[in-house]
Amino acid sequence: MSEKLTTVLWFDGDAEEAARFYADTFPDSSLDAIRYAPTDFPSGKQGDPITVEFTLLGRSFSGLNGGPMFKPNEAVSLMVVTEDQAETDRYWDAIVDNGGQESACGWCKDKWGFSWQITPRTMLDALAAGGDEAQRAFTAMMDMTKLDVATINAARRGE
Repeated sequence: MSEKLTTVLWFDGDAEEAARFYADTFPDSSLDAIRYAPTDFPSGKQGDPITVEFTLLGRSFSGLNGGPMFKPNEAVSLMVVTEDQAETDRYWDAIVDNGGQESACGWCKDKWGFSWQITPRTMLDALAAGGDEAQRAFTAMMDMTKLDVATINAARRGE
């Protein structure tokens, strides 16, 4: 790993499975390296995968098989900005259909407990525009689970 700063995600023994799923789901993603424990540790044995280095949408991450002591929560999420409904559907469905769960306002959770925001760029553009346009788009979003690009665009136009 050559990055100066890398985000580390804590897993309960299944970091490799998660990294493979992320690499298969998102472009510019890969499983880069697996490091094995040189000795027994509290939640594993010598030779077990301890860290998994992976690239997710061009960014470096490391998965730590740290055990059951800590669980992910919504205080940290991964936001994926999408360009259209097809891309939004593809990522949302991949996460939810692989043991994840839907939440509100474009959020979902993968089967490892990590929260994702699958956010169409038009939603971010509406918020950046401010004023009535932002208010209409935001109000429309509040009633959604997976975000609907056509509905957000209609709200932006005041329809």
